[in-house]
Amino acid sequence: MATASAFTINPPSDRMAGGLPKIGIRPVIDGRRRGVRESLENQTMSLARLVASFISENLKHSCGLPVECVVADTCIGGVYEAAKCAEKFDANNVGATISVTPCWCYGSETMDMDPSRPKAVFGFNGTERPGAVYLAAALAAHNQKGLPAFGIYGRDVQDASDVRLASDVQEKLLRFSRAALAVASMRGKSYLSMGGTSMGIAGSMVNPGLLEKTFGMRSESVDMSEFVRRWDEGIYDKEEYQRAVKWVDENVKFGFDKNPPEVRHSENVKRDALLTNIKMTIIARDLMIGNKRLAELGFEEEAMGHNAIAGGFQGQRQWNDHFPNGDFLESWLCSSFDWNGIREPFVVATENDHLNGLAMLMGKLLTNTSQGFADVRTYWSPDAIRRVTGWTPDGVVAGGMIHLINSGAVTLEASGQCEIEGKPGIKPWWKVTPDEAARCVNATQYDYADLGYFRGGGYSSQLLSKGGMPITMSRLNLVDGLGPVLQVAEGWSVDVPDHVFDVINKRTDPTWPTTFFVPRVTGKGAFRDVYAVMENWGANHGAFSYGHVGADLVTLASMLRIPVNMHNVSEEMLYRPSAWAAFGTRDPEGADYRACEAFGPLYG
Repeated sequence: MATASAFTINPPSDRMAGGLPKIGIRPVIDGRRRGVRESLENQTMSLARLVASFISENLKHSCGLPVECVVADTCIGGVYEAAKCAEKFDANNVGATISVTPCWCYGSETMDMDPSRPKAVFGFNGTERPGAVYLAAALAAHNQKGLPAFGIYGRDVQDASDVRLASDVQEKLLRFSRAALAVASMRGKSYLSMGGTSMGIAGSMVNPGLLEKTFGMRSESVDMSEFVRRWDEGIYDKEEYQRAVKWVDENVKFGFDKNPPEVRHSENVKRDALLTNIKMTIIARDLMIGNKRLAELGFEEEAMGHNAIAGGFQGQRQWNDHFPNGDFLESWLCSSFDWNGIREPFVVATENDHLNGLAMLMGKLLTNTSQGFADVRTYWSPDAIRRVTGWTPDGVVAGGMIHLINSGAVTLEASGQCEIEGKPGIKPWWKVTPDEAARCVNATQYDYADLGYFRGGGYSSQLLSKGGMPITMSRLNLVDGLGPVLQVAEGWSVDVPDHVFDVINKRTDPTWPTTFFVPRVTGKGAFRDVYAVMENWGANHGAFSYGHVGADLVTLASMLRIPVNMHNVSEEMLYRPSAWAAFGTRDPEGADYRACEAFGPLYG
């Protein structure tokens, strides 16, 4: 059994090359001198600094470091000062901008013209000066020039002397900033394919054009023989490996072998499989982000890694038909802790499904939490549950549930052993306590792999998610002639009686992790009922994040020009660039498609 003493706490640090993106704050002002500009300087700059402080105090990067804001050196009254501001932002790795003003300004002369930086305009709602008039003029200029921008405007009029940010303004500032930072954090980073296509799954046919044009990312790949080369030639930190083996032996729980006795592997083969799994975990991490220790060992090239903010492991079939599977490495890397302590989780997609990996990445960057990967395996109707278990579903499960289960990359935190306000949850990694990490490990057991699926053996993580966690499931799909589309389903993990779980679990693979999920239904369209959600899901896989973060995903998708074809976010929560309204206000879904098509991929 693991105890809290097994986990050190690592300080936040940025492990990626390229630096952390910042948010640029642009104080925009009426450029007329001789009394007009002078009367507004203090108010405008103070508002900009207030916005900068609010964002920095409330947001962190996924690595745990606080978000920095860069404020222009002067207010921006015209094109010269706009250019000086852009120069400063370029020198300070600004990835998104918010223009702030309480007054009228010259729209096209003061706007941010960078086409790849997400941008918002905050027009203070006060009657003394027409900040709202500038907001409307500036947004019109952005739309006319093909530079979509988000509008921020408080519902209630404030006095010019009111130095507070209204609650609805705060909400929009944070939603924009979370999504914009996700966009900027992905830019220039890599998706690393460890292997290639898995079992004919289209999602694992990695699309470089999608990565480059839509996400601004690189497509990197290594053949799976690289794992063999590295362990054969000793290209890993053997001291860490020995420490990891000792830690796993002392803290990780191992379960049963479901295979018939006549085909079971010997105990020696099982031990070798575990040791290989530990090496694979270390090697996969080194491939993604590098390891300075390798340079000390004489492997300078390998020490650099691929600067991969996300990756995928092919596994099936060629690898898993001969070598131990990748479930161990996927589950540990996707969690917020291992033998090195509590640290930032990785994004590693099972079967190299990069479309699901990208959905996981978006969820991680928006929430700063570890992500789940699962087969969207089975819709269990109330009648089917009653027929096979004898239990009549009630409460939130009365309309049935979806069984999320997959052998690989679900975080151990999906067990729900961390607590948020006394309820099960998944926290940003720097808030996970050693005691919570130990509980997650103890709630998981590694069973020997099903040799029908995985001829080379290995270990699969088995856990059951606690019910009551708000969850958002998402999936990125590629459609010929259309491009990428995103699906979003908010709902909850649910509990079922023990005997119900036992019956259902034994009908599939009992060595795999389970989350029973019930989406929030609306009675209409794809969310008519739980069955309709399953029926309209676009692929065999889905990613899930803790919390109801569908609105953030919709905002992020609009920045990347990815239409959302299925979501259960209330209409009043939708927050997209101002230009989207020009494509239709009665049908937001149709307008989203038309706007994304008109503006095209962000980097296309």
